[in-house]
Amino acid sequence: MRYKAGHKEEARAKMLAAAGRGFRRQGFGGIGVDGLAREAEVTSGAFYGHFSSKGEAFKAALVAGLEELRVGVETLRAEHGAKWIEAFVDFYLGQKRTCELGASCALQSLTSEVQRADAEIKSVFESEIEGVVAAVADGLPGRSRKEKRARAWALLSLLSGGVTMARAVADKDVSAAIAAACRVAALNVCTEA
Repeated sequence: MRYKAGHKEEARAKMLAAAGRGFRRQGFGGIGVDGLAREAEVTSGAFYGHFSSKGEAFKAALVAGLEELRVGVETLRAEHGAKWIEAFVDFYLGQKRTCELGASCALQSLTSEVQRADAEIKSVFESEIEGVVAAVADGLPGRSRKEKRARAWALLSLLSGGVTMARAVADKDVSAAIAAACRVAALNVCTEA
Protein backbone atom coordinates (compact mmCIF):
# COMPACT_ATOMS: atom_id res chain seq x y z
CA MET A 1 0.00 0.00 0.00
CA ARG A 2 1.34 3.41 -0.96
CA TYR A 3 0.90 6.30 1.41
CA LYS A 4 0.79 9.94 0.44
CA ALA A 5 3.91 12.04 0.88
CA GLY A 6 4.42 13.04 4.48
CA HIS A 7 2.33 10.18 5.90
CA LYS A 8 5.15 8.83 8.06
CA GLU A 9 5.88 12.27 9.51
CA GLU A 10 2.18 12.87 10.20
CA ALA A 11 1.86 9.48 11.90
CA ARG A 12 4.91 10.16 14.07
CA ALA A 13 3.61 13.61 15.01
CA LYS A 14 0.25 12.08 15.99
CA MET A 15 2.00 9.44 18.12
CA LEU A 16 4.31 12.02 19.68
CA ALA A 17 1.36 14.22 20.67
CA ALA A 18 -0.40 11.18 22.12
CA ALA A 19 2.72 10.14 24.04
CA GLY A 20 2.98 13.64 25.49
CA ARG A 21 -0.65 13.52 26.64
CA GLY A 22 -0.22 10.04 28.08
CA PHE A 23 2.95 10.89 30.02
CA ARG A 24 1.46 14.16 31.31
CA ARG A 25 -1.70 12.40 32.50
CA GLN A 26 -0.22 9.22 33.98
CA GLY A 27 3.51 9.78 34.39
CA PHE A 28 6.28 7.61 32.99
CA GLY A 29 5.59 4.75 35.39
CA GLY A 30 1.82 4.97 34.99
CA ILE A 31 1.57 4.20 31.30
CA GLY A 32 3.14 1.56 29.08
CA VAL A 33 3.62 1.25 25.36
CA ASP A 34 0.19 -0.37 24.98
CA GLY A 35 -1.41 2.63 26.72
CA LEU A 36 0.57 5.09 24.61
CA ALA A 37 -0.47 3.22 21.47
CA ARG A 38 -4.14 3.32 22.56
CA GLU A 39 -3.80 7.06 23.21
CA ALA A 40 -2.52 7.44 19.63
CA GLU A 41 -5.18 5.04 18.28
CA VAL A 42 -2.55 2.76 16.74
CA THR A 43 -1.24 -0.71 17.45
CA SER A 44 1.76 -1.27 19.69
CA GLY A 45 3.64 -2.48 16.61
CA ALA A 46 2.93 0.78 14.80
CA PHE A 47 4.11 2.67 17.87
CA TYR A 48 7.37 0.71 17.90
CA GLY A 49 7.76 1.59 14.23
CA HIS A 50 8.33 5.18 15.33
CA PHE A 51 9.85 4.83 18.82
CA SER A 52 12.27 2.08 19.81
CA SER A 53 11.11 2.12 23.44
CA LYS A 54 8.89 3.86 25.97
CA GLY A 55 11.98 5.77 27.11
CA GLU A 56 12.62 7.01 23.58
CA ALA A 57 9.00 8.18 23.34
CA PHE A 58 9.34 9.97 26.69
CA LYS A 59 12.49 11.75 25.55
CA ALA A 60 10.81 12.85 22.32
CA ALA A 61 7.68 14.02 24.19
CA LEU A 62 9.83 15.95 26.67
CA VAL A 63 11.74 17.71 23.88
CA ALA A 64 8.52 18.50 22.01
CA GLY A 65 6.84 19.84 25.14
CA LEU A 66 9.70 22.14 26.08
CA GLU A 67 10.03 23.29 22.48
CA GLU A 68 6.32 24.13 22.53
CA LEU A 69 6.89 26.24 25.66
CA ARG A 70 9.87 28.05 24.09
CA VAL A 71 7.94 28.78 20.89
CA GLY A 72 4.97 29.95 22.98
CA VAL A 73 7.18 32.41 24.86
CA GLU A 74 8.68 33.70 21.61
CA THR A 75 5.21 34.07 20.08
CA LEU A 76 3.87 35.98 23.08
CA ARG A 77 6.88 38.27 23.00
CA ALA A 78 6.28 39.00 19.30
CA GLU A 79 2.52 39.50 19.71
CA HIS A 80 2.45 41.50 22.95
CA GLY A 81 5.72 43.43 22.97
CA ALA A 82 6.55 44.82 26.41
CA LYS A 83 3.29 43.39 27.83
CA TRP A 84 4.23 39.79 26.99
CA ILE A 85 5.19 38.93 30.57
CA GLU A 86 1.72 39.60 31.96
CA ALA A 87 0.12 37.68 29.07
CA PHE A 88 2.45 34.73 29.71
CA VAL A 89 1.91 34.70 33.47
CA ASP A 90 -1.87 34.94 33.06
CA PHE A 91 -1.95 32.17 30.44
CA TYR A 92 0.25 29.86 32.49
CA LEU A 93 -1.56 30.41 35.79
CA GLY A 94 -4.94 30.42 34.06
CA GLN A 95 -5.38 28.06 31.13
CA LYS A 96 -2.36 25.84 31.84
CA ARG A 97 -3.47 25.48 35.47
CA THR A 98 -7.06 24.54 34.69
CA CYS A 99 -6.78 22.57 31.45
CA GLU A 100 -7.03 18.79 31.35
CA LEU A 101 -3.73 17.34 32.62
CA GLY A 102 -2.92 15.81 29.23
CA ALA A 103 -2.85 19.33 27.77
CA SER A 104 -0.77 20.82 30.58
CA CYS A 105 2.71 22.27 30.18
CA ALA A 106 5.58 19.79 29.94
CA LEU A 107 7.62 21.91 32.35
CA GLN A 108 5.00 21.56 35.06
CA SER A 109 3.89 18.00 34.40
CA LEU A 110 7.05 16.18 33.29
CA THR A 111 9.77 17.73 35.49
CA SER A 112 8.96 15.40 38.38
CA GLU A 113 9.43 12.47 35.98
CA VAL A 114 12.78 13.85 34.80
CA GLN A 115 14.15 14.06 38.32
CA ARG A 116 13.69 10.27 38.59
CA ALA A 117 15.21 9.61 35.15
CA ASP A 118 18.71 8.69 34.05
CA ALA A 119 21.52 11.11 33.22
CA GLU A 120 20.69 11.09 29.51
CA ILE A 121 17.13 12.32 30.06
CA LYS A 122 18.38 14.92 32.55
CA SER A 123 20.89 16.17 29.97
CA VAL A 124 18.16 16.41 27.34
CA PHE A 125 15.94 18.31 29.79
CA GLU A 126 18.79 20.67 30.70
CA SER A 127 19.54 21.41 27.07
CA GLU A 128 15.91 22.12 26.24
CA ILE A 129 15.16 24.17 29.36
CA GLU A 130 18.19 26.33 28.58
CA GLY A 131 16.43 27.29 25.33
CA VAL A 132 13.28 28.21 27.22
CA VAL A 133 15.28 30.26 29.75
CA ALA A 134 17.04 32.11 26.94
CA ALA A 135 13.70 32.94 25.28
CA VAL A 136 12.31 34.25 28.56
CA ALA A 137 15.49 36.14 29.52
CA ASP A 138 15.63 37.88 26.14
CA GLY A 139 12.29 39.52 26.95
CA LEU A 140 13.02 40.56 30.54
CA PRO A 141 14.33 43.87 31.86
CA GLY A 142 17.69 43.87 33.51
CA ARG A 143 21.13 45.38 33.45
CA SER A 144 23.02 42.23 32.53
CA ARG A 145 22.49 38.92 30.79
CA LYS A 146 23.24 37.15 34.08
CA GLU A 147 20.52 39.13 35.90
CA LYS A 148 17.97 38.43 33.14
CA ARG A 149 18.75 34.70 33.22
CA ALA A 150 18.37 34.64 37.01
CA ARG A 151 14.96 36.27 36.67
CA ALA A 152 13.98 33.82 33.92
CA TRP A 153 14.89 30.85 36.15
CA ALA A 154 12.92 32.37 39.02
CA LEU A 155 9.88 33.10 36.84
CA LEU A 156 9.74 29.61 35.31
CA SER A 157 10.27 27.96 38.69
CA LEU A 158 7.56 30.06 40.30
CA LEU A 159 5.03 29.37 37.56
CA SER A 160 5.77 25.66 37.31
CA GLY A 161 5.76 25.14 41.06
CA GLY A 162 2.69 27.29 41.53
CA VAL A 163 0.70 25.36 38.94
CA THR A 164 1.85 22.07 40.45
CA MET A 165 0.59 23.13 43.88
CA ALA A 166 -2.61 24.63 42.50
CA ARG A 167 -3.40 21.39 40.66
CA ALA A 168 -2.72 19.35 43.82
CA VAL A 169 -5.52 20.86 45.90
CA ALA A 170 -9.17 19.84 45.69
CA ASP A 171 -10.75 23.21 46.47
CA LYS A 172 -10.99 25.45 43.39
CA ASP A 173 -10.87 28.56 45.58
CA VAL A 174 -7.61 27.43 47.17
CA SER A 175 -6.23 26.68 43.70
CA ALA A 176 -7.20 30.17 42.55
CA ALA A 177 -5.62 31.71 45.67
CA ILE A 178 -2.34 29.90 44.97
CA ALA A 179 -2.43 31.15 41.38
CA ALA A 180 -3.20 34.72 42.47
CA ALA A 181 -0.30 34.74 44.93
CA CYS A 182 2.06 33.31 42.31
CA ARG A 183 0.90 35.93 39.79
CA VAL A 184 1.89 38.77 42.12
CA ALA A 185 5.26 37.16 42.89
CA ALA A 186 5.96 36.37 39.21
CA LEU A 187 5.24 39.91 38.07
CA ASN A 188 7.40 41.27 40.90
CA VAL A 189 10.29 39.03 39.82
CA CYS A 190 10.02 40.40 36.29
CA THR A 191 9.75 44.09 37.15
CA GLU A 192 12.27 44.55 39.94
CA ALA A 193 14.87 47.16 39.05
